[in-house]
Parts: sequence; C-alpha cells; structure tokens
Amino acid sequence: MTSSRMAHELAAFLVPLGFIGAALAVLCAIVAGIAIARGAGGLAGGAVGLWIPATLMSLTASFAREWTPLIVAGAALVGMLVIGAVLRGIIGSAESRAALRPAMAVAPVAAAPTSAPTITTSSAPVATIAPRAASSTSTGSMPALAS
Repeated sequence: MTSSRMAHELAAFLVPLGFIGAALAVLCAIVAGIAIARGAGGLAGGAVGLWIPATLMSLTASFAREWTPLIVAGAALVGMLVIGAVLRGIIGSAESRAALRPAMAVAPVAAAPTSAPTITTSSAPVATIAPRAASSTSTGSMPALAS
C-alpha cells in the first residue's frame, strides 16, 4: 500500500511532468496542422508520431486525478487536424482559381485569314534510333543490376 506521503511526493513529480507532456503534445499538434495545410504528409506523420509519446507523458498527471493535460493534448490534435484540413481545402481552391485566372485574362486573338493549307514534302532522310546492345558489366563478385 502506498502511504499518503508517498502519493503526495509522486504527484508532486508526475503532475508537472504531465503538463510538460501536454505542452509538447500541443506543439506537435500545431506542427501537424501546419503540415497538413501545406500538404506535407511526411511532416504531418512525423509530428503525429511525436505527439503520441508526448500525450502518454501528459497521462502521468492522471496519477493525481488531474485529467486536464490529457484533455488539452487530445483536443489540440483534433482541433489542429480539422483546422489544417480546412486550410488545405482553402489553399487548394485558391491555387486552382489562380491557375485558371491567366487563361481567362487572355483575350482571344483574332486569327489572320490564311490561304489554303499547303502540303510540303521533304526528301531528307529519316533518322532512326537503333536500340542499345545489352552488354554485361562485371562489378567483381556481385552481378551487375543495371547495364
């Protein structure tokens, strides 16, 4: 059995550790949200991968029945994932509108009337490309993977 004094001493250490874990989890959630908004999937995955141990660290505060760090860490990730996805949608639609804008801004140019099309023939020889001959390249004891 744990004595009251031992529980108090453990809580004095674990609760601040839980708040530090929650702060790290919030930072990782912010990075994940920004990465999702920019479309950087690898960075978002890495940030969420670091969020998990930080959230487990915030769970240590539950020893003293302090659930705030864990709730803050979870809410931060959910909030930033939603915000990042919404911003990604906004950025994507703005990019597609910007891509269409130059095409719409160009006024149609009236084509000058041309005479009937002319067909020209050329007596120049046609160049042909011969395939490379496969050659074996020795790299010592290991067989060559590409020639």
